[in-house]
Amino acid sequence: MEEQTFASRLNDILGEISSVVWGPYLLIPLLFGTGLILTIRLRGVQFRKLGTALRHGLLDRDDEGGKGDISQYEALTTALAATVGVGNIVGVATAISIGGPGALFWMWVTGLVGMASKYGEAFLGVRFRTTDAKGGISGGPQRYLAAGIQNGFGKFLAWFFAIAAVIAAFGIGNLTQANAVSAGLEDTFGVDPRLTAVILFIGIGAVLVGGIKSIGKVTAAFVPMMIVIYLVGGIIVLITHAGDIPAAFGMIFRDAFSGTAATGGFLGAAFIIALQMGFARGIFSNESGMGSAAVAASAAKTSHPVRQGLVSMTQTFIDTIVVVTMTGLVIVTTDVWKLGPDQAGVMTARAFSAGLGSDWGGMIVSVSVVFFAFSTILGWSYYGERNAERIFGTWATTPYRMAFTCVVVVGATTELDLAWTFADLANGLMALPNLVGLIILSGLIARETKAYLDFDPKLKASPDQIDQFLIDSNNPWRTDPNKMEAYLTPKTKTTNSEAKN
Repeated sequence: MEEQTFASRLNDILGEISSVVWGPYLLIPLLFGTGLILTIRLRGVQFRKLGTALRHGLLDRDDEGGKGDISQYEALTTALAATVGVGNIVGVATAISIGGPGALFWMWVTGLVGMASKYGEAFLGVRFRTTDAKGGISGGPQRYLAAGIQNGFGKFLAWFFAIAAVIAAFGIGNLTQANAVSAGLEDTFGVDPRLTAVILFIGIGAVLVGGIKSIGKVTAAFVPMMIVIYLVGGIIVLITHAGDIPAAFGMIFRDAFSGTAATGGFLGAAFIIALQMGFARGIFSNESGMGSAAVAASAAKTSHPVRQGLVSMTQTFIDTIVVVTMTGLVIVTTDVWKLGPDQAGVMTARAFSAGLGSDWGGMIVSVSVVFFAFSTILGWSYYGERNAERIFGTWATTPYRMAFTCVVVVGATTELDLAWTFADLANGLMALPNLVGLIILSGLIARETKAYLDFDPKLKASPDQIDQFLIDSNNPWRTDPNKMEAYLTPKTKTTNSEAKN
């Protein structure tokens, strides 16, 4: 009883802190402001170059001449694996059940302006990435905040992020996801949580042994499949409720600014609640501004940071504008959002079942939760690993993987109300230093982005042409670290032929 009391009190304390972090005076304006600043300074790059970015990331897939550990496509699917998770199913339902249908509108806002933030952090991740002692590529806010902001404040932000990221990896990226897998398999198929724990332990451990290359191959194989299965189910539901879609959109846009009156089990919500829930669950879903996806982007084989930045921003588009929208519309058109917050955990499954008229809907959602959560564990394992390596050194890689795999067992077999509260707080603490850093470095991001897109607007330049562009612009970034010296030494600045040798 004492342990339960302590856990309950701790949950309340963390909840209060989280409400301040995610409140209307700290993280919400900072998230929106950072995305808006980058949108303006980048001249709406997420809108101007979305088509080009989608083609380069999904169709081209490999960036010829780029150096890195995994392909651009594998970096994209690894980041998608980490973001397309429980937040897309339970998180959306929670936001709507508390904030009303209008919360979905503010989730869209986080996605649209967040695409600029996602671009910026991925750009910086590649721009300031390094090679570790084992020859692997390492990058992310834990690197670029210190390298880009070359003073004590930059180092403080970098270490703040690194510590928060390691903690968050065990919360949002492990305990909560393993619990979701266990609950989904038990509710749908009657699988004992202890068996689920064993399966997860073996499966996660087997993938993590191979590091980012193994993670990239696994996510590239099944992430597209799991998204397509979920979307197909959602499309069928919307087809059966096609007549309700216009009214659903009307309600979403109206309630976003006016709040929602109480109805059914829904208690009613003011405008500020819709905004707060939309932003909190939106960032939980797409992770724009958190800096996490920059870690995966840094490992990509790319010939220029702008290219990977554009590919990475499509992740937010797919997550929020596609998957989150599908979940939200299914919930609103089937009217299950009126059940109230107590039913948020099963709301999406009930919406799919109601829409499809059978238990198949609930099964699709349950299976999707399992796959989404499993993929999130893989993605976040890498995020945490790179930040643990930054804090403790390369020797920490193996112990971290072992600890991360063991914690999966705890998540699969334990009730985790406290973990969910902790995960929300850890997300916010990760985002704070990264968002501040993005604002400070927004000038660098804008200058180098404009220069490159003026040179290669359709991302069709060859490796040799990009090489020459870097020489002509005296840009210190190189795909080949061995050639970096040519850009840092003034006497070799104009010797283009030597730089290419």
